[in-house]
Amino acid sequence: MSDMGTVRRSGRIEGLAAPQDFAEVRRYRALLARLMNAHDAARLVLGLLHLSRKARAAPGAGVPTWSWLLGKAAERSPLIGPFVSQCLAHWLPEMDNSGDGTGTRDLIPVPPRGADAALCGLILAIDSVQQPRALLDHCLRDLSAEQARGNHYFTPDDMARLMVGAAAPQDGDSVLDPVCGSGGLLVATHRYIHERVELSPTMSLRGKEQHAHTSQVARMNLAVRGVEAQVFPPGDSLAEPESDRYDIILANLPFNQHDWAPEDQNVLSSRAGRQIPPDPRWPEEAPPRGSANSAWILHIAHALAPQGRAAFLMADSVAKSPQPFAQRLRRKLLGADLVECVIALPPRVFGHTDATACLWVLNKDKRARPGWSTIDRRGQVLFINARRSFERVSKSGARRLGEAHTERILATLAAWRGAEADGSASTLYHDASGWSQSCPTEKIAKREHNLMPTSWATEPPGLERDTQARIDQLKDELAEKLSRGHALASQLLEVLEEI
Repeated sequence: MSDMGTVRRSGRIEGLAAPQDFAEVRRYRALLARLMNAHDAARLVLGLLHLSRKARAAPGAGVPTWSWLLGKAAERSPLIGPFVSQCLAHWLPEMDNSGDGTGTRDLIPVPPRGADAALCGLILAIDSVQQPRALLDHCLRDLSAEQARGNHYFTPDDMARLMVGAAAPQDGDSVLDPVCGSGGLLVATHRYIHERVELSPTMSLRGKEQHAHTSQVARMNLAVRGVEAQVFPPGDSLAEPESDRYDIILANLPFNQHDWAPEDQNVLSSRAGRQIPPDPRWPEEAPPRGSANSAWILHIAHALAPQGRAAFLMADSVAKSPQPFAQRLRRKLLGADLVECVIALPPRVFGHTDATACLWVLNKDKRARPGWSTIDRRGQVLFINARRSFERVSKSGARRLGEAHTERILATLAAWRGAEADGSASTLYHDASGWSQSCPTEKIAKREHNLMPTSWATEPPGLERDTQARIDQLKDELAEKLSRGHALASQLLEVLEEI
């Protein structure tokens, strides 16, 4: 899924005001979380924050506004809950084009009984905040933490910056996030272009999200920030091919979906009473049941424009799996010269899992051309081994990629392409032992089309290197087994629910 966070031109994170600035808001949210589902309490705070920025109307318009709701809170109204619901029903972004707001009303978190005092305090606290976008960042991080147990986390801001920088969108591009979550990658793309053109971006931003509650969060996030974007009605992006082609596709994909299977063309044809043509995403061979990872990659590749680029997160297994279909997928991608770069990311930088992942970058046109690069990289793939490129979060056991490591990865990719991140002349690229290696596709093909960066960007032989490599291998194997165990546990719980 996708994230939050604000980045300056220098790359430093802004908007992360000190937690004490929002202490009152978080205190009242904690009080509400004791009376209702913690996830709904977090969404209620986001809804009120949205109202504080958007619920404005001309005097006498006869619609509920933030000022009206604020007045009720100042009066310590004992019926503030219904007033909050009324205001949310009118102002929250609609989920579809019906115009009657039915879908929106169905998704509004209902304030529980006995929450009037906490609601009044929360409304007054939100109104007093001087940095609403910074508060929005904190709220989204809180909500992401609540959702992480179900694997529906939002992309961390440093990871969002890495993904957008790797795809390098340009003003006027069409951009899609097929699993947009909170809309963070769309926000990061808008910011990336705004910092470079110093004008309002003219690009087309589109997002899709399967879960209705999260889709509503994306709409609120984009609206509060003033980002023009289209979020489609909730639905499964993988269910059918994209009808349009996109210059840029960004996606924090769900790993190892166990509930996916391709549609049976014979069944579809019999239902329609006529021959249904094969799915254009896999005209020769559909991914087998359970191979959602491969299906997502083919879905993205099919939706790219002639000079399109994509950056997406993917489980390690796809890059190195000996499974026949995974090998055929890699061979197909390399044969089409689509793979531009694969980056091995550090473990635990997402916070909720020990599973390791790679950032894949696809590029349908790796030629040198004005405004893009000075080096023709057709028939080559760049591997970056950033497994150890992380920093620890202070006063916590958590990890993050961090600004310096993000910059180093982007600088390496820019030098290899022949164009720095700001579009100026490039520094000269050289392979770096243990960090990066540029490989011709013919060489990769001879090693079972292995696209795992740790297999290519390796350190010189030696006892220390061999020991560390073995440790890293064992860590990867353990992380993969833990991830599989988590997936099996989820499946078991679903089966038990059906009994």
